[in-house]
Order: sequence, then structure tokens, then C-alpha cells
Amino acid sequence: MTDAAYDLIVVGAGAAGMTAASVGAAEGLRVLLLEKTPQVGGTTAWSGGMVWVPANRLTAEAGQPDTLDAARRYLGQTVPGGFDTPRQTAFLDHADEAIAYLAEHTPVQLTPVRRYPDYYPDLPGATDGGRVLEPRPFDATQLGRDFKLLRPPLPEFTLFGGMMVSRPDLAHFRRVGRSVRSTLRVARLVADYAWQRLRAPRGTTLYLGNALAGRLLLALIQKGVEIRTGVEITGLTFDRDRVSGIELADGRRVAARRGVILSTGGFSHDPGLRARFLPASAGALSATAPAGAGDGSRLGMEAGGQMGPTELNGAFWVPASRFQRPDGTQGVFPHTVTDRAKPGLIAVDRTGRRFVNEAVSYHEFVLAMLRNDNAGAGPAYLLCDRHFLWYYGLGRVKPFRMSLRQDIASGYLLTAPTLRGLAERIGVNPGVLTATVEEYNLGATDGLDPMFGRGANSYQRHLGDAENKPNPCVAPIVQSPFYAVAVFPADLGTATGLLTDACARVLGADGVPVAGLYACGNDMSSVMNGAYPGPGITLGPALTFGYLAARHAAGSIASEG
Repeated sequence: MTDAAYDLIVVGAGAAGMTAASVGAAEGLRVLLLEKTPQVGGTTAWSGGMVWVPANRLTAEAGQPDTLDAARRYLGQTVPGGFDTPRQTAFLDHADEAIAYLAEHTPVQLTPVRRYPDYYPDLPGATDGGRVLEPRPFDATQLGRDFKLLRPPLPEFTLFGGMMVSRPDLAHFRRVGRSVRSTLRVARLVADYAWQRLRAPRGTTLYLGNALAGRLLLALIQKGVEIRTGVEITGLTFDRDRVSGIELADGRRVAARRGVILSTGGFSHDPGLRARFLPASAGALSATAPAGAGDGSRLGMEAGGQMGPTELNGAFWVPASRFQRPDGTQGVFPHTVTDRAKPGLIAVDRTGRRFVNEAVSYHEFVLAMLRNDNAGAGPAYLLCDRHFLWYYGLGRVKPFRMSLRQDIASGYLLTAPTLRGLAERIGVNPGVLTATVEEYNLGATDGLDPMFGRGANSYQRHLGDAENKPNPCVAPIVQSPFYAVAVFPADLGTATGLLTDACARVLGADGVPVAGLYACGNDMSSVMNGAYPGPGITLGPALTFGYLAARHAAGSIASEG
């Protein structure tokens, strides 16, 4: 049985897939978007939603210009193998064009983050801000009944059972009771949320990645894209040597006159592909949405597509802690920016010794774990004192938590009145851990970290606490009781993917594109070759190559490179 024909079929409804589908529809194509889970948004809906776009016009208009030459210098030093292939060049040449197209043709509206340093800010070509864009807040009531189609954010990143908070407003929550302005701001936000909950199952003012996913969903609706959720693809169909459509699990075939775009989220949750392309020492933990199970990779390889790169560069890494939610589901908390760089925390390995500058990027933190035989696949431990836990929180334990009983009883939060007692709880030598903290405290009292130089660059200081003097990333650990949380290597998405050309066409073994087949998002081999140069370096290429794939399929742009 053959289903109705479409011009373009997009498989997977994360940021890349929704971008491709909305752009294809904007170009006049009849588009079908298939998603195997009940909701759209993928890992994007859980993410910070940042989009890395060098030399973008939005930041230039805000008086903070950048250049592509500077971006090339920076990427040439941070990306393995340099940054001069045709598809890498295509990203730089078309990223700003893609976000301008989305702004003109869809509800996807981004705004510059004026201050957010690249992750290696001391390298030539790096900037302290301007390359990062974030979605504008989104009123989800515009989705109407389709709000239920949008994957909600992780509950650990919301308040009061469903309230999202913007990055600037986090500072106001931290100052409640100490600042009249902040207290009034928080009171207004909470009142707005209470009103929203009278009409919706969660807050309808969306921020971060959920706002981006919500805006993309609205674009799909406005452009008339047909969305089918809960649909599993079992294969591609061919007309001679060209991909001509897809086959569904129920045996139906759906034709795609212009092509099929794979954007299923990579293979983070597929044990076989992880064993093949990622280091065994990284384990199997992932902070991504569960739909990324290698569907696109397998479909692409069955069509003759090739995969790369592998090993340490095969994924984007983050230290993550594990826990069980009250409803029995397993939770994974990615320790990206909320705790590790704040003053008064250290990370120790299984010997009780520090092994890394805790304020480096999450990707670099895990690379240090994987290079350290005593951290390896984990656990390592993030350790702090009572003051730190109250003021900054630790992992899923939010700041100003009045009761820690549940987190302690579950074993997530380990605690003891003394460092020696805490060492026994985490299974390390008490003398070694005590000496580690004492050595750290010697310098920390004066804001120094002689061992690792924590707080030495603008990125680390940006994630610290500017109110902590003289070093926003360093303070002593002295106030009993003491606390620790175990962290493990986890991925934020796979970097290994299908090799493509500059228009996102999947390449065969001979380097020739597989006609009618495209890949973007984490199904596409990362243009960063597994490096993590700055915030939003997954979403920036996802939007760009989703845009390029759709426009190439529509015949709106010619093949490049």
C-alpha cells in the first residue's frame, strides 16, 4: 500500500528537523514531518536553546560586530583538523543567512546574548560575547491545543511544577529578600505563573530551548506542515539510485518527490552504535531525549552513507548526576553551568584528589575524566559545604532548599558533619580528601587556585559569581556539614554522524551524494569534529543545515563544494 506523495519528508522533529520542515514549506513544498515519540522538540526542548552564529547581523546591529575571519582563526585552533572543508565553510557562510530567513518567514525570533564568552577565550579570534543568540521568550498560548505536542522542559529546570525562568531572572530569584526590585520581580513572575496554571498544565511563558522548540512548532503549524507523531520508520524506498520515500512500520510507503531529510537526533541511546563509535570508558549515560536511538544513522548507512568521526571526538560531553524522580522515572542532571564554576566547590576522583579545573567547559571536564584512570567512567564527586549548597545549589538540589531529606535519603546527596566522614561516605581515603580540601583552602582564602588556576579567563569568571571577591570562581570550603554528588560522563549529543556535503546531502563511500537523501542535526557528522568551541555549537549548525537541506531540496540553492 502506498500513502499519498509529498515533496519532502523530514524524519525527526528536533530543532534541525523542524527547521528543515518549516523552511521546505516556506519554499512552497508539500512537507510531511514524522516523529516517533508523542511530542516534538527533541533534546532542544530540554536545552539552553543557545545558537552559535559568528558574525551575525543581530549582534552587529546591537553594536558588537564580529568577523568571519576571526571566527575561522578561532575554529582553526579549536576544531581537530582545522576548519576549512566545504561544509565547514558553508556553515560560516550561511549561518547568519539561515537565522535571517527564519526571522523573515517564520516565528523563530532570536536575540543576541551580549556577554557570553567562547569556551577558549584566550585563543586568537575568540570573543567574550556576540556570537551567541537565544530565542526570545515565547507565549505558548499561541499554539492552542497543539501546546500538548511540545515536549516540556526537564522538571529539574523548572520551579513550582512547571514554571520556566529566564537567565536574567535567575539573579532576581537569588536576591529575593535582599533586594526590593528583585523581590517585586519574582512576585510578579510567580503571580503570572499562577494565572497561567489556571488555563494550562504548565507555565505558558517559555524560555531557552523550550521557547525555540515552541516557535518552531508554531512555524510548522502556520506553514501547513503535516505532523505525524508516534510513527516509526523501518526503511527508505528507492527509485533506481535515488531515495524516493520512506517505509513505515505498518508496511505503508510514503513517496517524497524532492527527498528525505534525516534528523532523528543521533545515536546516544543505541548501545551497538555507542560501542562502535564512542570510547568504552565513557559508559552509556546520556543527557539527551530518549528518541535519539540511531534510526537516522542506520537508515543512512543502509542507503550507502558513511559515518565519522569516532572515539573521544564522537560525542559532546557533560558531567551528569543520576537520580530517581518521585514518579519512578530515572533522571539525568547535566552539570553544565549552574554549579561547577561557582566559588566553594571542587571535584575529586576516586582517590580523593582534584583532577581538573572545575570551571572549564562541561566538554573539557569530561575529557579530563576520561584521561584520568581514577575518574574514567566515574564516579567523580562534586564537593561543597553548607554555604555553597544553600546559595548555589548542587545538581538537582536547587538553592535555598529548606529540606534536603528526600535527596539525602535517596542517596543522591551525600553528607557528613566532617570531611573525614564525607570521605567515608564516598569511599575515598579520609586523609587524602582532608589534605585535598586543606590544600585548596590555603589558596582559596585569598581567591587563588595554584593547582589549576581556576577563574583565570573570562569564560570561567562569567560562570562564577561576580559578587564573590576577589575571584568569582574560588572560595574556601569550611562550613559544616559537607556535601557531595557523584557525577559520570554523559553525552549531550553524538558528534559522529553521516558524512555530508555542503548542502547536507549524505555522501556514499565514493564521496558522491546519495541522491534524494539529506542529514542534519546530530544525524549529520558534526562540522566541529567533536570539539565544543562555544555555547550553541550544536544548534547553530542544526538550524543552518536544516535550512540548507530544505532549500536545496526545493531547488532554491545550487549544490556547493
